[in-house]
Amino acid sequence: MFRNLSILAVALAVFCALVWATDTVTLQGERTIYTARCEQGSWQGELCTGNLVAAERYRYRVLKPHNEVFFWVVGSNEPSGKLTDCAIQDGRNWRCQPNADSARSITLEMAKGCPVPDSGGGTRSYHAVSKLTWVLLDNGIAITNTALSPPRPPSSGQAQTAGRRLAP
Repeated sequence: MFRNLSILAVALAVFCALVWATDTVTLQGERTIYTARCEQGSWQGELCTGNLVAAERYRYRVLKPHNEVFFWVVGSNEPSGKLTDCAIQDGRNWRCQPNADSARSITLEMAKGCPVPDSGGGTRSYHAVSKLTWVLLDNGIAITNTALSPPRPPSSGQAQTAGRRLAP
């Protein structure tokens, strides 16, 4: 009986660790993007030729009834920003129109929980990493020198969100 409980406890701990590390479960309407910097080198696409280090964490909170997305840099004194005129399906799928705060954000769109790079250059550039990679980098443990590849746009070239058409 004790052995079965021990196996169950270990399995539950592993499951919880995986859920935490992959951000599978988050607060509703909220998403955190973990970023990395390349020190003593340069970016060659998603590859850092120097030392990959933890950078900012950008948190986005969706307010669907107001068609707004608030964002801020976790742990920073920088004021929060607000994206308006947003087409919102849920916290992992939304698109906003550029506004005065766009230049302080890393994205104007989230697709399947991943930030979509702004092709118009109206947002900050970034290199995203997984939560687990960011935590390791933040503790001085570099297990990779590669950032995550940005998501590809929907194959149809357009998406539908909450009944509002999203321009490509």
